[in-house]
Amino acid sequence: MSQVVLGIDGGGTRTRASIAQNGSILAFAENGSIKRLRVGAAAAEENFRALLAEVYKQAGVTSVAAACAGVASPTMPGVPEWITAVLKDFRAERCEVVGDEMIALDAAFRGGAGILQIAGTGSNCIGRTPDGGRESAGGWSSRLGDEGSGYWIGLHAVRRGLHAHDREEPTRVLETVGAIWGTKTIDELVNLGDSTPGPDFAALAPAISRLAEEGDPVALGVLKQAAADLVDFVLLVRAKLRCKHGLAEEVPVAWTGSVLGKIRMVREGFLEGLREAAPEMPVLDYEVKGIDGALWRAARLAL
Repeated sequence: MSQVVLGIDGGGTRTRASIAQNGSILAFAENGSIKRLRVGAAAAEENFRALLAEVYKQAGVTSVAAACAGVASPTMPGVPEWITAVLKDFRAERCEVVGDEMIALDAAFRGGAGILQIAGTGSNCIGRTPDGGRESAGGWSSRLGDEGSGYWIGLHAVRRGLHAHDREEPTRVLETVGAIWGTKTIDELVNLGDSTPGPDFAALAPAISRLAEEGDPVALGVLKQAAADLVDFVLLVRAKLRCKHGLAEEVPVAWTGSVLGKIRMVREGFLEGLREAAPEMPVLDYEVKGIDGALWRAARLAL
């Protein structure tokens, strides 16, 4: 009898879990974030346990042979131990906790060579050679990096909106953000935006996308820059794989995350930018799903 395995994709906003047997999906469930820095330890614990209870119930199982959890900041002190302890409570015989970029990379390439650009709440680019060598670019947190991410789009739309206000240039960005945040004046908007812990800038990305589709110049500029930054990350990782690992052949590029998956202008700008910069480099024309990589890794762990 084939082994039942569990895959978990712990993104910045949502956490997904799936149980499979012999490659067939038995159950799938979603819940809130399990990122402690984002929602706090108590909420992360509650979200994680509720998610596992739901997916086990759907699958009709009480244990799994192996579980793989891909999460942000997997090496943060206490995080892998906590996730492993919860998985053990749910009778996972074997467990591993890896970065969410690793499960997405394996979703695309099943352990093989390739470059993956992630652009969701945060952003990161990772590349792998045929012999397992790895290089990366970006992913330096919402405050210090994450260019092209949902957080970056929201934050820089507000920044550029304020600059446009100073120059008396037309834009609806501040009006739109104010409506979302419930602020009535620019001073209120700035005070809220500068507060700690502050509002969820990533949640502004869909609204900025709509403004760009309507032709707002500030929103258009932000999305254009986001796409260009993501292209630059891929080209940088490609160059590092070549220079530091002697990789001569082109490797394929995959992409994932809510920004590239849902914001048309960023996705099209990203794909067109790669075609112009490296026309010989193969690029997947669909979004990969990290949960598929988590299940693949769990199945290998169960062997």
